[in-house]
Amino acid sequence: MTQGANPGTRALRARGRAAVIVAATVAAALVLNLAIYAVGRALGGDFRFTAEGQPAEVDAITLVGFTSVPLLVGMTVVALLSRIWRWAILVAMVVAPALALVTVPIMTIPADLDEASTITLALCHIALVPVTLTGLLALRALRQKLTLAPASE
Repeated sequence: MTQGANPGTRALRARGRAAVIVAATVAAALVLNLAIYAVGRALGGDFRFTAEGQPAEVDAITLVGFTSVPLLVGMTVVALLSRIWRWAILVAMVVAPALALVTVPIMTIPADLDEASTITLALCHIALVPVTLTGLLALRALRQKLTLAPASE
């Protein structure tokens, strides 16, 4: 049997490529946000604030969690939905940046962080926009390639 002769092979390869796109998007967001965070720390941000009357701090582990978990879940859902609903990626291209940006005035600005920490965390939210859009565009290109590809390769 030649490669691609099995119809399930193409679907498996597509799922593998989608998983790579999701993982690469999350990895890129983590690297970028950790770099922004490191600069914020170097510029004197202490990332301390008060939550429910208790002192709290945004450390690197917290940043990793708040970056990777929502992005991983969102990109995975979109990758799966895009297999059955062709508009999923287009909707995500509007919703994902909106969520990343709206969380700045909802979460970051109201916290009693110092100025350097506020700016740094806001930049982390904003940095998610191009990274997420790039990942979604890669998923869209993959879906278009699969749609246009002949049944057997």
